[in-house]
Amino acid sequence: MWCVPELNAEYIERMEEVLEIYERPYNPQEPVVCLDEKPVVLHGEIRSEKRARPGTLAKRDYEYKRRGGANVFCAVEAKAGRHFTHPTPNRKAPEFARMIQRLANSFPRARTIHLVLDNLNTHCRKSLDGHFGIERAKALWKRFTIHYTPKHASWLNQAEVEISLFSRQCLGKRRIPNLETLRSQAKAWNQHINRHRIILEWNFSRLDAQRCFHYQTNLFARSRY
Repeated sequence: MWCVPELNAEYIERMEEVLEIYERPYNPQEPVVCLDEKPVVLHGEIRSEKRARPGTLAKRDYEYKRRGGANVFCAVEAKAGRHFTHPTPNRKAPEFARMIQRLANSFPRARTIHLVLDNLNTHCRKSLDGHFGIERAKALWKRFTIHYTPKHASWLNQAEVEISLFSRQCLGKRRIPNLETLRSQAKAWNQHINRHRIILEWNFSRLDAQRCFHYQTNLFARSRY
């Protein structure tokens, strides 16, 4: 379960900003996209899996070899049922910059893209500056309206739900030996879930937050719109 730290004015302001974005009706001109990363440990087989006879279960040896790690960017436009899953070698600034470009290209006609992020140090325009150059990074970053969750409040990011879906439905308990296989599996899952337009229903509202955390909005929040 998530542990909520001290409930101060900054925490409440950021929380209500994110929740207000989620409460807005779907608007294709201003899509709301949530993004987060999932680390993946790659495992290779030491002994080949024994082929099963019809009517019997295949057997896999308990021993495996670690083959390093990878990262998966998981983004979701929850109300539209659009999912963006991209494995990368790591989650460093250049990979984040390329993911931002992918998202921007996915919404060419949007007035702005509301992007919900946590406070990882690469989640900023500086990551784009180093990869694309200042002018191009500035133009790309302007496509987005950024909404940061409060510190220690990743539970407010709908991408956490997306990561859970991806982990259970795509990764499961299988051993994935390399980045190429991970990309192939993620692509297949991404195509499947987008084909069916699986939406995520978010039911925690600002009113729920006030009831849960016992605070009054007018004592903390400032209007930002």
